[in-house]
Amino acid sequence: MASDTAIITWGSGEDGQLGIGTNDDKDRVCVVTALDSQSVRSVVAGSRNSLAICEDGKLFTWGWNQRGTLGHPPETKTENVPSQVKALANVKIVQAAIGGWHCLAVDDQGRAYAWGGNEYGQCGEEPERDTGKPLKRDIVIPQRCAPKLVVRQVAAGGTHSVVLTREGHVWTWGQPWPPGDIKQISTPVRVQGLDAVKLIAVGAFHNLALQEDGTLWAWGNNEYGQLGTGDTQPRSQPITVHGLSGLTLVDIAAGGWHSTALTDDGEVYGWGRGEHGRLGFGDNDKSSKMVPQKVHLLAGEDIVQVSCGGTHSAALTRDGRIFSFGRGDHGRLGYGRKVTTGQPMEVPINLPPRNLCDTEAQGHWIAKLIASGGRHTLAIVEWKTAESTES
Repeated sequence: MASDTAIITWGSGEDGQLGIGTNDDKDRVCVVTALDSQSVRSVVAGSRNSLAICEDGKLFTWGWNQRGTLGHPPETKTENVPSQVKALANVKIVQAAIGGWHCLAVDDQGRAYAWGGNEYGQCGEEPERDTGKPLKRDIVIPQRCAPKLVVRQVAAGGTHSVVLTREGHVWTWGQPWPPGDIKQISTPVRVQGLDAVKLIAVGAFHNLALQEDGTLWAWGNNEYGQLGTGDTQPRSQPITVHGLSGLTLVDIAAGGWHSTALTDDGEVYGWGRGEHGRLGFGDNDKSSKMVPQKVHLLAGEDIVQVSCGGTHSAALTRDGRIFSFGRGDHGRLGYGRKVTTGQPMEVPINLPPRNLCDTEAQGHWIAKLIASGGRHTLAIVEWKTAESTES
């Protein structure tokens, strides 16, 4: 990685998901030094593991590996240093997702891959020739999934998978609801009623799809109002999210049981489960919200990305600051103390400049991308010298 960029992380490290060579928790940001030599373009934080995608298409994984979630046979339960997924070394990965126990990735040709836990068919395994029944074994080496589709984006839930194709259609497979609620499917089925979709986001058991015309759709589980429909009724088919008409949405995110949307003028809307303050409505309002509401505590900060974890959230400003809020144990908010708060507060990026000559030592780190997981967060940061900051 260039000397002026770094991958930083904080929060729970019990499964090695921080990638820092130990399984310790970190309540302040620290650097994933094993990736220093790589040019990382994006990072993903999962429930108990992490991945990084490099500019050249290489994929690195680390964290919990009991089910083959790291893309290679598990020698130990956890791995706390990033390693390359060798099975995908000959393709250029451009985007990836981590679900409950499985991972998905897509290459520059639109081919999708899956690996990890597969007990609900979430890796999309083809039926066995002899019996016609789908195999449910864990998949420890990434293999093609949804082979008939040309995929633009992959998203992974607790036990299901969702993909967006290049023509703007949404397909899904696996167990889309908490086990036992609905029949699982191992081969992709198209989600009806959705066309011209430009972005998808998936929580534990709920799904969001943003259309090109700005309409936001939701389906799946809804016990905390995470679909934004004004009630807690689950939906097996997409329904429009209420209260967002007239807004131009540019990004969406889904956490375990909460959802967010971002407008073109940098305003954040949140809904769903409010416990621990993960919606950012302050310490006096940690109730669940059935319809989207503006996060006034982030107003004026010009937010460009929001990431939802299991019980916490993070927001990135245009000028590279990170705010976090929600559950604070394991240090997942990065403030240096394990406080739980609904008040968005800035995460201090107190790291020394690296490998810079004296004239470049004046400046500060700015974040370019954030990724919240179950109990940890990752970010890509870049050193801005004082000169470039002023220009």
